[in-house]
This record gives sequence, C-alpha cells and structure tokens, in this order.
Amino acid sequence: MAVMVTQSIKRFYKKADAAADESGAGWCVLLDGRAVKTPAKADFLLPTEVLAHEIAAEWDSQGEKIQPATMPIMQLAATAIDRVRPNRSAVIAELTGYGRSDLLCYRAPYPEDLIERQAKAWQPLLDWSKNDLGVALNVTEGVMPITQEDQSLLRLQDHVEAFDDYYLTALHSVTTVSGSVIIGLAVINKQIDAEAAFEAAQLDDEYSMEKWGDDAEAKARLDRHRAELLAAGRYLELLG
Repeated sequence: MAVMVTQSIKRFYKKADAAADESGAGWCVLLDGRAVKTPAKADFLLPTEVLAHEIAAEWDSQGEKIQPATMPIMQLAATAIDRVRPNRSAVIAELTGYGRSDLLCYRAPYPEDLIERQAKAWQPLLDWSKNDLGVALNVTEGVMPITQEDQSLLRLQDHVEAFDDYYLTALHSVTTVSGSVIIGLAVINKQIDAEAAFEAAQLDDEYSMEKWGDDAEAKARLDRHRAELLAAGRYLELLG
C-alpha cells in the first residue's frame, strides 16, 4: 500500500526507514514497511542511499501531526519526480531564460559603496562562468534590459541540459530563489556553498536594511529564502 501526504494530517505510522527498491532502480522510503509515493502517485525512487535515509529521518522527526513544510528534502525530491521530470524541456527553457536577466548582470549606478560591494561579490562569479563554463554575460547599470550573446545563451543551455532531473530540481530552486542561474550553477559546481549563494543573492536587500533599518516583512522573506537555499544545498550534498 502506497503512502502519500500533501497536507498536515495526524501521524499514522510508528517508524520510517529507507531500503533498496526490489527492482534495483533506486532507494525508497518506508513508513511501517509501506513505500511512500509522490503526491502525484508516482514511485518515490531516489538515486542515493543517503538521500533516502535523510528523507526517512524527516518523516521520523514528525510529531503528532505531519507537517510537509518541515520536510524540505522530501519536497525537493518529490518535485524532481512529479514536476521536473514530466516538464523537463520547459524547466530547461525557464532556467536558460534567466541568462537574459540574471541578477548579477544588473548593477547599481550609485552609491559607490554598493557598487563596490556588488562588484566584489558578483564579478568573480561572472568571471568563473566565462572562464570555466564558456558563458560570458554582459553587465549593465540600472534595470533596463541588456542583450546577451546568443552563443553564451546556447552554452548556458548546454550546461543546464546536462543535469539529470534531481540536479535540475536543485538548480531550479537555487536559481528562482536567488534570481541568478549563474549563482545556481556555481552552487551545483561547488564554486560556492548555499550560504554564500544567499549572501550574494540578497546583497541589495541586506544593504537597504543596513541603511534604512530592518523591515519585518523583508526580514521574513530573507529568512525564508535562506532556508530554501540551505535546503537546496543540503539536498545537493545528499545527491553526491
């Protein structure tokens, strides 16, 4: 009997565990011996043992009620199967599109200390992208759209297409939270960790809060983004 949970419900199992799938196709998560399914009722097969055990631990850590929001690794893995796999071409196109409007390419025209801070945090990532990936993106001041070279965007697409569904899910998570596919690629290629990705992505917001004071709504958004990026980073570690 398959087990699926998409909303908060009373805990109905005693023990969560991970085991190799009988078909040899991967690893599965068991609740009292019953295999977990994805929310879309697909087989929840995972590529690594450590990932399966981490997700089993998320299930084990639930209290009297199951809170899916407290299981970020489970959510990422299920997203890979239910949403990325059947929509792979659209996901690749979306991520490649970030190359046209990447956060790192749009710099502040003033003040000087923000200009310097952006250059110090962002330019090394663009340099790495150019030198290691062959993806050279143009930089501008302000927010008016800038044209990127087709060759660079094609190279970017090649890199994105090379990832399997599980890694593509992580790339999508980091990219959409940070606003930068270059930051996403840097995390997956272990050029920076998830904490550094957060610092780079939220540089402008952090600067504004330093100058004008904390805003409760902005602070809550930053905390949420940091949690999402750290979860994606942990998920990548578990993929190996």
